[in-house]
Amino acid sequence: MTAKPTIGIIGGAGWLGSAIARSMLDAGFVEPSRLVLSSRSGAGLAGWPDVACLADNRALTARADVVILSVRPAQFAGIDIDASGKLMISVMAGVTAVAIAAQTGATRIVRAMPNAAAEIGKSYTPWFAGDAVSVADKALVQQLFETCGMADEVFSEAHIDYLTGLTGSGPAFPALFAQAMLEHARKRGLPENVAKRGVKAVITGAAGLLAADNVSMEETVRTFLDYRGTTAAGLRGMIDSGLADAVGAGLDAAETAARAMAQAR
Repeated sequence: MTAKPTIGIIGGAGWLGSAIARSMLDAGFVEPSRLVLSSRSGAGLAGWPDVACLADNRALTARADVVILSVRPAQFAGIDIDASGKLMISVMAGVTAVAIAAQTGATRIVRAMPNAAAEIGKSYTPWFAGDAVSVADKALVQQLFETCGMADEVFSEAHIDYLTGLTGSGPAFPALFAQAMLEHARKRGLPENVAKRGVKAVITGAAGLLAADNVSMEETVRTFLDYRGTTAAGLRGMIDSGLADAVGAGLDAAETAARAMAQAR
């Protein structure tokens, strides 16, 4: 691989592909002239005229040292490229490294799972590297995904399927909890603007507090339970109603769906 590799994103006009592209450009991780996108429309990346955009995935792969596969899993069957010798990074859910190798000819394969917060530089991206991925490749992958937020290498491909549900969900699971709170507030007759502002303040405030390295989720819950106030009563009501079981069922279902995608190929 060259000192400054050319990076190609198949599906670069999609929401995730374009978010990764913009994050890399904004961070100075890649020069516009060394970034190539492909999309069926051939549309370029708004605001970055020096970024090439092609309609031909084979042409993109020929130009790139690193190829990011950012298409829906259902679209993968239609990807016809020869990526032998390339570093292949897949951000598709449920498509195994074995399947990627068989279809693309790549041997240096990384599976990663960013989420929607990549658009604002707040994604958490776990990634798994196959045996042929070098130390230098891994350093590049870590730095690449740190332009979108935080990233960690995991050492089991099965963990990527689990994390597809846990972290790949992005804001969806917290948004579901927020929606439940909002619906309850509406039933109590709160003005809509007050209910929405109150719920958003709780969710975003908690996110900010829990982001601190010295804050423990377990200790936070225990502190409020021990205080035995109104928050403790609310927590106990949620716990006794099976909140942990409901969350576990959701994560199990998401993991099962990810593995089913792989088995369907």
